[in-house]
Amino acid sequence: MNSAPIIPTIALTAGEPTGIGPDLCVQLAQRDLPARIVVLADRELLLERARLLQLPLELLDFSPAAPVPAFSAGRLLVQHHALAAEAIPGQLNPANSSYVLQTLSAAARGCSQGLFDALVTAPVHKGVINDADIPFTGHTEFLAKQTATPHVVMMLVGGGMRVALATTHLPLKDVAAAITQDGLRQTLHILHHDLRVRFGIADPHILVAGLNPHAGEGGHLGTEEIEIITPVLQQLRSAGLRLTGPLPADTLFNPERLQQADCVLAMYHDQGLPVLKYASFGSGVNVTLGLPIIRTSVDHGTALELAGTGKADCGSLLAAIELALGMVKMAKANGQD
Repeated sequence: MNSAPIIPTIALTAGEPTGIGPDLCVQLAQRDLPARIVVLADRELLLERARLLQLPLELLDFSPAAPVPAFSAGRLLVQHHALAAEAIPGQLNPANSSYVLQTLSAAARGCSQGLFDALVTAPVHKGVINDADIPFTGHTEFLAKQTATPHVVMMLVGGGMRVALATTHLPLKDVAAAITQDGLRQTLHILHHDLRVRFGIADPHILVAGLNPHAGEGGHLGTEEIEIITPVLQQLRSAGLRLTGPLPADTLFNPERLQQADCVLAMYHDQGLPVLKYASFGSGVNVTLGLPIIRTSVDHGTALELAGTGKADCGSLLAAIELALGMVKMAKANGQD
């Protein structure tokens, strides 16, 4: 007799409580998905948001040993974490910043312990967390610290593209100093490894952008390409990696070139992501590579003005869950479960 297929368990953090994260979780509860979704959030927050959205919601406490409940519109598994203060849609409150990070820590810990197969995150608001005197630059860096991972890579997927970043959430004035041979080498190793292991691409071809206009114009517009990027690419090519670059970013993203590649490595956040988000906004996915756990996220912010209105679109969240499930399947195929 064939055994029933194992249903993956996905942890979903609801993010900033006054933004659209709770709305997206309530909307998600209306859909029949091929996974056991466990939302880490305050129970009353979800119920109140369901009332505002006029959507049915039945909350079930998550138990790892319990069977997967049958689908019913509005039914949602929850791991309860209590808010520190009332969460009014659209009105940020630093008092709840510790709650947001508590849900992230619990989800990452659950993934590390095998309780969850993957983590999907709704958007957080970096500013209000910092207003609470908690240093925070983003999910990517926070999860790296939580999992004791020395080097991670942020990659977005959407619009037929994969765009990874050599640096993440930095002021533009700090980018050049942050690009080092060692850091770039680690980033490319992680990118190459995870494209193979987590995305099933046997021999990934990566396009690497230059830092400066025209990729430095032979040193006349900057020397980072000559002194840092090119030596690393030459070294890794000799080790068998398929790398093209450094390429001028203003011509790198033409369709003909992209069709011949599996991923683009941009040197900084706003060099690569505007192109991808233009092509995929509302359905793009943020992925953190290099972690010992699988983590995906929506490609948008907290949209405070839409919280509680019913106008939020859960397309990116659905795409993030779908990609996480694909990565879980690939991990199991590679014997990593």
